[in-house]
Order: sequence, then C-alpha cells, then structure tokens
Amino acid sequence: MPELSQTGAYPFVCEGGLVKNKSTFIMKPGEAIELLNFEPDIEGGYRRINGFNKYVSVVVPQTSSSAEEVLMVTTFNSKVVAARGEKIFQATAGGSSWTEIDTGRTSAGTYTFERFNFDGNDKLIVADGNNDPTVFNTSFAATDVDPASTGTGQSTTLLAAIASGTGMSGSGTITVVDTSQFNSSGSVLIGAETFTYTGKTSTTLTGVTRATSSSVAADHEVGAFVSDLFPPAVQGAKFVVAFKEHMFYAGMSGTKQELVFSVPFDEDNFSVAVGGGSIRVDDEITGLKVFREDLFIFCQNRIFKLSGTSQANFAITAVTRDIGCINGQTIQEFAGDLIFLGPDGLRTIAGTARIGDVELGTISSNVQSLFDFNLANAAKFTSIVIPDKTQYRIFFTKSDVGENLTEGVICVLKGQQFEFSEIRGVRPTSTDTFIDQGNVISIHGSGDGFVYRQEQGNDFDGTAINARYRSPDLTLNDPGIRKNMQRVIVNFSPESSIDADLFLRYDYEAKESARPAAYPLDSADVAAIYGSTTYGLTSTTKGTYGGSSQPLFRQPVEGSGFAVALRVNDGGVTAPYSLKGFQLEYQLGARR
Repeated sequence: MPELSQTGAYPFVCEGGLVKNKSTFIMKPGEAIELLNFEPDIEGGYRRINGFNKYVSVVVPQTSSSAEEVLMVTTFNSKVVAARGEKIFQATAGGSSWTEIDTGRTSAGTYTFERFNFDGNDKLIVADGNNDPTVFNTSFAATDVDPASTGTGQSTTLLAAIASGTGMSGSGTITVVDTSQFNSSGSVLIGAETFTYTGKTSTTLTGVTRATSSSVAADHEVGAFVSDLFPPAVQGAKFVVAFKEHMFYAGMSGTKQELVFSVPFDEDNFSVAVGGGSIRVDDEITGLKVFREDLFIFCQNRIFKLSGTSQANFAITAVTRDIGCINGQTIQEFAGDLIFLGPDGLRTIAGTARIGDVELGTISSNVQSLFDFNLANAAKFTSIVIPDKTQYRIFFTKSDVGENLTEGVICVLKGQQFEFSEIRGVRPTSTDTFIDQGNVISIHGSGDGFVYRQEQGNDFDGTAINARYRSPDLTLNDPGIRKNMQRVIVNFSPESSIDADLFLRYDYEAKESARPAAYPLDSADVAAIYGSTTYGLTSTTKGTYGGSSQPLFRQPVEGSGFAVALRVNDGGVTAPYSLKGFQLEYQLGARR
C-alpha cells in the first residue's frame, strides 16, 4: 500500500463572489464569506475598488437646512446639474461655484430626469414628485410643463347614441356607463369628433354641443369610446421618460395608476385630438424605463409593457402580475437587460430574440440577507451602472447612518453568472452615469451636499478605504487530518504599490485555535515572470522590470489545524489590486 504523502498543495482561484446564504462547510473554495470594498473583476479575481472625489469643489447651496440632501445630479450641455432641497443649480465640473437655474419651486421629493431632443434642440426635463415638471434648454432657461388639463383623463363607453342633428344647441345628451370620472363641464372626444357639454347626471353628459361636419356621422354607435379632451394634469409627476417622440409622465399624487403622454414632438401638449392621452393600469406606478423597443411600466405588484409608436397603436400587455418594483431608482439597463429591486431582491427582465418574450429571474439570493436588513428603508435606495465593468451598484442610503457605515451591494455579470460583493463608505442620495468623449463618468450627490465622481483615486475623498476579504474555511480535501501550514502563495495583480495584511485563521476560529500575527502583503519584493511587464515602471510602483502583472507573493506561515481560512485586510490609501487566487502548502499531521 503506497504511503500517504507527507506534503500537500491546495490551489484555488478567487471566483464566485460574496456568499451569505450557505454554510462555510459547503461553499466553494473561491467564494467569499466576506468581500467588502472589493469588486468581482470581469478579468478574474477580486479587485479592491477605486475611491471617489469631489466633482465640483464646493457644496451645492442649501435651501434652508444643511441637512438637505442632493436629491438629483446629472449633466447637461457640458454642465453638472444638481438639485438640493427645492432648488436646482448648474456648475462646471471641477468648478468652484453653483448657479441657480430654477426659482419658485416648493418642497420636492425624489427627482427623475430625461435628456431629449424632439425638435432639433437638446433639452433636459426634470420631475420631482411635487412641482410641475420643468424643461431646461441649453441656456438653462426653465419652462414649466403646464398641467393644462380640463378633465381627469378618465374614459368610459357610450351606452346610447347621441340625438341626431348637427347643432344640439345645448339640448343634446350623451349617455355613458358612469360620469363620475368626468368634470362637471368640459369637452370630450368620440372618435375624431370633439363635443362640449355644460352639465352631467350620474350617467349622462348634458348640454352637449357638437361641431358641424359632413364627414362625421350624425350618431355614434353604442360602444363608442368617450374620453376627456385632455388627460390628467402632470403636476407632481415623479417619473418622466421620452418614448417614441412622446413624453410620458407618471406618479402624480391623485392618479398614481395613470400614465400620461404628450402629443408627438411636444412635451407640453396633451390634447387627445392631436395625439396625446393617458393610459390607466391597475396598480400604482413605481418607475418607467425604455428598453429596446418598448416602455416598461413598473408597479408595486405588477410590470407592464407598452408597445407601439403613437396614440393610434399604443398597446399594453402584462409582463407579470406577480412581481413588482419597490423603488424606481433601482431600475437600470444592465448588460443588455433590465435590473430592478423587487420585494424578494434583485431581479432581471431577460429579453430574447423573440419580441414580447421575457423572462423574470431573481439573482441576489447569495446576498439576500443584505437586502432584507435594509428593505425597511427601500424608498431611499439609489443605483448606478458602470458599463465598462459590467457592474451594477445599489446603495442602501440612510440619513441616520454615518458615511462609513452606509452599505450597498456590487453586482457583476461574469459570463452567465452574477457575482456580488459588499460596498461600505459611500452614501449616494442621487446618481447618474454618462459618456463624455468616450469616457464613462459616474457621479453621485450625497447627504453632505457635495457632488462626487466615483471610480477616482485611492480613497473616499480623503478617507481610507477599509477593504476585507475572507475565504471559506478550507479543509484541504480531508477534514480529519491536521495540516501544518508552511507557505501561502498569493497570485495577485497590483496596479501600483499595495499595503495590506494577510491573516490565517484555524479551525473555524475556535478560542483554542492558533491565531498567527498578520503577514504584510507587499508588492515590493514579489516574484515575477520575466518578460511580461510594461516597460517604464518606476520605483514608486514597486514593480520588477520584466515582471508579470500577476506576480506571486510567497509568504512563509505558521500554525496548524484541520481547517484554515484566509483573510486579507486593506485599510490604506494605496492603489487598487486584484486577488487572483491562492495556493496553500502544508505538511500532513495526525488524523484525529
């Protein structure tokens, strides 16, 4: 019988991301029990995240209180646009002053915005859940979208044909199912014909006057569609989006189930007679997002899809009546799909080549406990996409939690799998990502009144990034044999010098287990493979000429146990680096 080998080597790669829903006994070696301020890297491994710094050097002016958050941040016409409290400002990126561009607003809630061009002129429209939506031109002149509604936007069905004749002279009537949704007087539309009326009963519009037209039948058939000439007022809209050259509004306080759209190419005209209108769904709308050729309407408990190009052929179909979106600020186009926060975590709407064929899936089960812990504050969540990293970030912003304790989740699509990590120390209250001359720029407004740019520098605006990695407890193929650890080889990819510590913890960190001191993980003296490093590294990068971008750090270690876990702690302000994998080398001890 061959002798049992007295030495062993156990290599594994860093892959799988943060897992919080499995026991350490069944986790894969490359998964992480803790992965804080590291991001799953699309090129493999776990990368320490970049920092952020101020995008405008001075605070956004407050309305009345320093506690006011930056409720919106975006860019338009090469300027940064931010809303704090009830005021909206613009500034130059890197500048030192803000200029107010809208006055006369009252208290605002969560903002949404849309950049659009209907008539050859770039515009920005802003909605805040309280005021009229506001349109800015490239000179930042502000124009409010007029509510302009003389009706409630409801519609009903004709029960009896109107009386014959062309004038009616205040004596005509239109009998409908129910008039409760119509104003006491106003105008209605039947087909292409406009009628005015002066009064109503419970089922009858009275004092009807019609236009004389030889092309319109004297009587309209029973079952004809009767609608208000104008849809509901859009004052207080929370959501705004451009779709098929119409502007769509939703989230008005009195009509939370209503989707109002303008006439084509005019964001401030809602006349039904020339292409405007409204559509009612059977649930409160929580967000809007254009995806491919459709407008997705997210509600509390349902999701709908609007197809078509105009009033004449707009059609709504239900995507699902079982799942909704609890916060429209979490909806993002991500990796060729839509991602959003449902009541049970992050979900995607997976589009396929077949029009109308969508699939819903939950993707965040590995880290669902992070969402469950923060769902009570879901109304404050924000999100952002970093497309060049195939990365979605959601932030669990809380006004009563210090910046360094504010949590979030990073989601990365690697191949066909989603990997997650935890982010802490970033507190966005509003976000935006845009492309400027080919560069991806991600910005966020904060509770401290500043606007920041993410993916910049090596710290959080001067605060060190506390980053941690912890592997599962590894039994190295046999939980019944003690392993005397000799060496850990770290395969990593530094971008400059690094300053981190490697720890080994034995036997599930039982009180009696060994706890060796930290081993400094330093890129100054790592081994390298000749011939693969870019020429020109300096002493400050601590790279070895001719070395690989993925050097090997060989660290002699001590301690023994039946299981071992690796930790990497980084509390410095050095450049990011990626942990690619590890190899544990050991001698076999006694079997218990």
